[in-house]
This record gives sequence, C-alpha cells and structure tokens, in this order.
Amino acid sequence: MVLQTGAASAELPPRAPRMAAAAAAAAPPAPAPPEERRIEDELSHPIMLSERVRSAVDEAESFKSECSELGRQVDRLSQMLRSLVRFTTSAQSLYDRPVRRVATDVSRHLERALALARKCKHQSILRRVVTITSAADFRKLGGLLDASAGDLKWLLSVLGSDGKGGGGIELSLPPIASNDPILSWVWSFIASIHMGPLPDRIEAANELASLARDNDRNKTIIVEEGGVPPLLKLLKETSAPDAQIAAATALQYLANDQARVQAIVNELGVQTIVQILGDAPMRVQIQVASLVVSMAKHCPLAREDFARENAIRPLVTLLSFDMFVDDPKAGKPMQSIHSIVQINKEKESKSLGKLNSHNSYSDGSRSGSHKKDRENEKPEVKMRLKTGCAEALWMLARGSLLNSKKITETKGLLCLAKLLDEQGDLQRNCLMTIMEITAAAEANADFRRAAFKTNSPAAKSVVDQLLKVMKEIDSPSLRVPAIKSIGSLARTFPARETRVLVPLVSQLNHSHQEVATEAAISLEKFVCPDNFLCKEHARAIIESKGVPPVMILLKGSGRMQLHGLYLLCYLAISSGNSEALEQARVLTALEGADRSVAAQHPDLRELISDAIYHLKMFHAGGHPQKPSYLVEI
Repeated sequence: MVLQTGAASAELPPRAPRMAAAAAAAAPPAPAPPEERRIEDELSHPIMLSERVRSAVDEAESFKSECSELGRQVDRLSQMLRSLVRFTTSAQSLYDRPVRRVATDVSRHLERALALARKCKHQSILRRVVTITSAADFRKLGGLLDASAGDLKWLLSVLGSDGKGGGGIELSLPPIASNDPILSWVWSFIASIHMGPLPDRIEAANELASLARDNDRNKTIIVEEGGVPPLLKLLKETSAPDAQIAAATALQYLANDQARVQAIVNELGVQTIVQILGDAPMRVQIQVASLVVSMAKHCPLAREDFARENAIRPLVTLLSFDMFVDDPKAGKPMQSIHSIVQINKEKESKSLGKLNSHNSYSDGSRSGSHKKDRENEKPEVKMRLKTGCAEALWMLARGSLLNSKKITETKGLLCLAKLLDEQGDLQRNCLMTIMEITAAAEANADFRRAAFKTNSPAAKSVVDQLLKVMKEIDSPSLRVPAIKSIGSLARTFPARETRVLVPLVSQLNHSHQEVATEAAISLEKFVCPDNFLCKEHARAIIESKGVPPVMILLKGSGRMQLHGLYLLCYLAISSGNSEALEQARVLTALEGADRSVAAQHPDLRELISDAIYHLKMFHAGGHPQKPSYLVEI
C-alpha cells in the first residue's frame, strides 16, 4: 500500500500535492490507538476457534484419520486454554505479556487448522480439484499445534497454574522463544518477580540484573516486556533489604539510556526511589543512591523529576550524617549538619502546614527506625554511602539550577565544603558537585547573590576549601574543577581580591597544560568587561606578576594559546598604562598575534585590535587610530 500511495502521488499534477497536504491538515486528528483488550477477551478467541475446529473435524468426509488426530490436538489445546482462563480470572496479580503473545500464536495456528478441516467436508469434484489437500498439510499443521501445546504448557508452569506447585523460576525453552532464548528467560524472571514468593522474587531480580549488566539488547527486552513495574514494586519491600538491593541493582543496570530511564520515570519510579532514600537500611540506600546516579546521568528530565520530589534533602541528610560544625558562640556544643538539615526541614514543613506525602519518608520519626543501625555500621559502609550520595548530588546538580538551589537551601554547600578534606572518590564527587553549583551561580545572577553572599559562612568555607585544593593537592583532576569553580564565582569577589587571585595566577605556571589553560579561563572572568570590577582585578593580577606566565602561554598551541591571548587582551584593555605590560613587550606580541589569528578567530581579532589601541595610547606617546568598530560605536 505504501508503494501504491507513492506511485499515485507521483502522477498528481503540480497543484495536487499542495491540495493533498491542505486536505491532510484539515482532516481530523488520527484516532488514539485502541486500548489493550482484557486478558479474558484475549483468551476467549482461541477457545472459540478450537470449538469451531472441533465441529469442522466432526463433519469431515476425507482425511478422516488425519482429522481425528487434528481434533485430539485441538481438544488438548482447548483444555489448556480453559485452565489458563480459570487461572487468569482468579489471580490477584498477573503478568500477562507472555500470555498475550502465546494466545496470539495459538489463535493463528487454530485458524489454519480450521481452514484445513473445512477443506475435508463433502465437496464437488471441481472444488476438490481446485482445493488440493495432502497428508503433508496435516503433518505440518500438527507440528504447529504441538508447538502451541508446548507454549501453553510452559506458560502454565511459569504462572504456577499447572497444579504442580509451579510459579518458580522456569528456565526451560518454549517453542515460541526457540529463536530467542533470552525472551523466555526474561518472561520467566519477570513473572517470578510479579507473582512468586519473596525468595523467588529476589532470585529473579538478581537474574535480571545479570542479564542486563553488559548487554543493551537484554536491557531493552526487559523494559519492553514490562520488567520495570514489578522491580519498582519489589523495591518497596521494606521488610526485605535483600529484595530492595536486588531490585535497585537491576534498575540501575537498566538506567544507562535516556529512553529506559524515562520508562522508570513514567512508572512513578522517582517517587519510590526518594521514599527509599529517606528511610531504609544503609546498604539499601547505597544501592539506591547508585540508581539515582545512573538515572540523573543519562536523562535530564529525570533530574527535574528528582528536583520536584525533593530528592536533594534525603541525600544531603545522609551525606551530613556524623558531621559537625563549630558553633561561633563560645560555650555552646557543636551542632551536626544533619540536625541543621532536619531543623530546616521541620520549619519548612510547618510553614507549608503539612508534609508532602512523597517526602514524609525522610522525616526524622520515619528515619529513626534505622538511625541506630546507621550509627553501628562499619566506617567503610558509611564512607560508601557518603560517596554514593555525593555522586548523586553531582549528577543531579549538573545543568540543573533547581537542584543546585535546593542543595544550597538545605545547607548542603557547607557539608560539601567540609567533605573536601576527605580523600578519594568522596572528595572528588563533592568537588564536582561544587563545580556544578558554581556554574549554575555564574549563569544566574539571582542564585549567585543568594547563595554566595560575601558574608555567607557556607560561601566562605567553599572558597577556602577550593583554594586549599589548588594550593595543596597536586592532582590535575582535582585542581581543574577547583579552578573552574573559582572562575565561576569571579563576580562575587570584592576589588583586588588577592586572597583568590594570587593562587589562581600561580596556576598559570603549572606544568600540566589543562591546569594552566583553565587558570587563564578563570582569570578571564575576573578581567572581562562583563565584570564590574575588571579594572581593579586586572591591576591585582599584574601586581601578582601575572603577565610573564601569560606570555609563556602564547608560545603554546590550541586552547592554551587562545585563552592566553584572551586574558592578555583583557589585561591590556583594563590596565593599558601598566609598565609591566610594556616591559613584557605585550604590544609586540599582540601585533604578531593579530596577523596569525585573523583568519581563524575573527572575534578575537577585534579584541586584539582594541587591546593594541589601548597599549599604543599609553605607551606609544601619540594618539593611535581607533579600530573601525570602536569609531562606529
């Protein structure tokens, strides 16, 4: 039909395609796809077909022995179908994906049986000549019906309706899945999670996790065959931590693709996950935090859903467990960050007049059931939980202003700053989270002013810790995010902020190119015209002996040279009268660069011309001609 439509379109006169398009636009929208039929209706069709086949067999006048065998096979199928109907109508919970698939195949085979049986009725001689039937047709059909019987037997066993105590994990291979064994295993595992006893459900979830671990096709099959809802239901088994861990692990392996993460979100998975984060044993929370990491990493929409469900609060609460801050008032005992988070939450709840039902799981009274367990856990387990929560915060904050705001509102910024004293993955995850938050602050002035006030203890602590990382930790993977974070906060620092600028300038001399380049980029943000204090910062950078290392960057290539030029131009524009610029022969360097970068970076060429104009104005002793674009302005 597609080919015919295409051919017809090709023969239309020139105006016809436009008329057809207009008619299509004016036509009413296509109807919504029909809803899936009830499982009882799905099974009633093959039962009805089996009865028709039986009647046709009884009326056969040729191939009587073959028809008799055909009737025997159909009677067996009818009996199994009726057993399946009785089970489906009485079952409280039913996994119906394989039932529908098998029912469709059985119906197709019974329709062929009905057509063949009707050919064996009394017919005229001419009809018999036209309609040729042979014993081979019956043998081929018998094989199909035997396959349907095998499918139904497997299905009854998987569903536990065979009267033999089934319902456990069934690893036999039904004929319908002979070309794809994974499909039958997935069906069996999902059915066990959906309908089996708790031990079988845990084992089946672990088996699904094993299938999904390193195979994207298996992951897609699991999602398409309805594996997400029963896994989320298993995740809610608060009385069985092993079940929750098995479910969270399987979901985590599925959540490495945006479409599959969206499938979890569509089943209200975010609400369930936030509930578990708020109140569960620590080893369960570790695995659930990893699930949050995977979902937030691969799906921006999931990040926003987690923000709406306030996933930040339980994560910060867990991250701040066993942490204390100094009380500025002498004689007062230290107060835990965890308690600060709880106090803020209670205040927020009172102001709202009621607790949100999805977030009530993180309430102190609920989480108290596991508080003693957390206190008695081994230090390495606590460290794993904190590391996982910090990574979850990092992924949630990435590109999300809303989550970044929520972290600062829950005192999470202070917690993250203190954890920069740790080592390993926990330190890195906290640093990367701070980098994302400062990037959000750079892009949003209101958030920047609210979260990074100059008199804010949390903001001061963050800056102090970032400077400490820059000075004391000789690891590019940690120095780079610390440098980026300082650069993102460039507009928050007062004039001539040497406490920040001096260590940042020192990074220009770093032997690692990425460190030196990122230092140049961060310094650009201090001295670019968008920064109100650019002139004051430029003088401070020059007085900190920042010009010589910038000149060295120009001898590099790629990003290093490019950002060295940007920084040098901004310094010249803001402090063109500086003797340090003249002594370093900056004018000569920029004139040479103007010729070399003209073709590749037109915007930079204009900036270089502006910088040359300012340098000549102060050091050439005359009145240089302004660049054409400045004259027009």
